[in-house]
Amino acid sequence: MNGLKPFYNHESDDRIMVKKDTLEVRNWTDHLEYINEELDYLLDIEDSMLNNSEIYAQLHAIRRENTIRLATLYRYQGTIKNAVECDTLQCDSYYLSTHEKNRSLYIEHIQKYRNIKSKILSKILLHAKR
Repeated sequence: MNGLKPFYNHESDDRIMVKKDTLEVRNWTDHLEYINEELDYLLDIEDSMLNNSEIYAQLHAIRRENTIRLATLYRYQGTIKNAVECDTLQCDSYYLSTHEKNRSLYIEHIQKYRNIKSKILSKILLHAKR
């Protein structure tokens, strides 16, 4: 579990939520780091097989966005632990809405990435059939 202990019955709901959110964000950042590796491969494939300037530009755009999403999530990950100290509904609401916003941005980014990846894979298949 990468240094985080499992949830215990005696833990407060706040602590459990912080652990859960931290694990979720760690999963998101691990996934985005892997996407960076995949993008390197896809850029190499585009360069050696496809030579399509539109795809090249899309890959670089998604790579920039991936880097931005990673930086945002790393900053957010550092602030999650502060949610335990919330003592008002407004504070809890802030952390909840921030987490949901980050989740939405992550999911939106993954969908964009999958679309471009599918596009490239279909072009590779077309290229291979020639």
